[in-house]
Amino acid sequence: MSMFDPFADISRMKHQLDRIFDEAAHGQRGQEGGRVWRPAVDLFEDADALTLKIDLPDVDREKIDVQLTGEELVIRGERAAAVPAGGACLHSERPYGQFHRALRVNIPVQHDGVEAAYRDGVLTVRLPKAETVKPRKVAIRAEAE
Repeated sequence: MSMFDPFADISRMKHQLDRIFDEAAHGQRGQEGGRVWRPAVDLFEDADALTLKIDLPDVDREKIDVQLTGEELVIRGERAAAVPAGGACLHSERPYGQFHRALRVNIPVQHDGVEAAYRDGVLTVRLPKAETVKPRKVAIRAEAE
């Protein structure tokens, strides 16, 4: 016969909740079992385009993949862990490994005009709006009386 230990049950539940919140805060598992992280994104709109800026410091430009399919913009890639040769990491808060962001673009865009540039650790993606959604000045004609 086993004794009921409420503290053991509470401790086990706390560990399970910690694991759930840790996974939610740090993203999903990647293909190789590592965490998939979500870089910070800013999205701007003007009359002609949507512009997305995403912070990706220390990510090799060749490791970034940008795809626009229908109304979904997907940005994925990988940042390698940077440990100096002959050194060891004592503390790390910056995520590394695979990253993934998927954003739904709810405005029709010109797919063939999408541009991406990477400078100083910031990826900028410009999505030009389709002509049908751009503001258009409507001329008012005078009617004969």
